[in-house]
Order: sequence, then structure tokens, then C-alpha cells
Amino acid sequence: MLTLPFTATDSAKIPTRAYKGDAGYDLCSTADLMLQPFKRALIPTGISIELPSGYAGFVLPRSGLAIKQGLSLVNTPGLIDSNYRGELKAIAINLDPQKPITIKAGDRIAQLVIMKVADAAFTQVEHLEESARNSGGFGSSGVESN
Repeated sequence: MLTLPFTATDSAKIPTRAYKGDAGYDLCSTADLMLQPFKRALIPTGISIELPSGYAGFVLPRSGLAIKQGLSLVNTPGLIDSNYRGELKAIAINLDPQKPITIKAGDRIAQLVIMKVADAAFTQVEHLEESARNSGGFGSSGVESN
């Protein structure tokens, strides 16, 4: 298990998982706000973390809020580099065309996934090895289910 040092404001909630085995740790708002349809807001969490070198954090939308209210994140996933020490914030957007979304301090607004990341060295070559997919993308596998 990875131990993550963190700091928190008095109103912050420590990130927790809803169920054992969940990949994401819930991030909660420390502010009250109303997000009008198609508007964006930077939502503070009051949490700052110290990720070790070789790890990154990814801030992702919560699926329940997305389907029930239309709340999503503009830059999903939001990337937290290991050398960042500032407050974790979520750039939220209300995708519901008619209803505003009310967010209260303490509400779960996003989730944080911590992942190990590779240190890569890029080497330029004349050609890449062939694969079954090659350059096919953006729907190349079709839309029909098997």
C-alpha cells in the first residue's frame, strides 16, 4: 500500500473510497456553489497531496453525478504530477441543458485515481512495427456488438 502525505484545510474531507476495492478516492467540495447549465467552475477540495516520483493522480468524474445531474469535468482526466504540491481542484461543467446543479461543501464531486507511470525515453525510428490494428482508430473496430 502506498502512503500519501497530505495537508488539508479545516473544511476538507480526507479522500476515501466508497467500497473496498474501488480504484477511485472521492474528492469533496469545500465550497457552496450553483453551476448553471453549460457553465464551468473551479471547485476546491482543500486537499494537497505529495505523490512519490513515478506516480500520478488522475481526477475523474463520478458516474452517478454524470448520469443523474449532468455534472462532468472539463479536462477529464485532470492530471496531478508527482511534483505538484498545490490544492487539488476539479474543473466542473454542468452538461444539463436546463437545470442548474447545486453543490454544497462536503459533497463528493470527483474521484482521484493514483497510478504508477512509466519513465519513457522516445527513440525516433524510420518505421514502426506492424500490428493487427496499425493506424486504425476513431471507430475503426466498428460499432456493432458481438
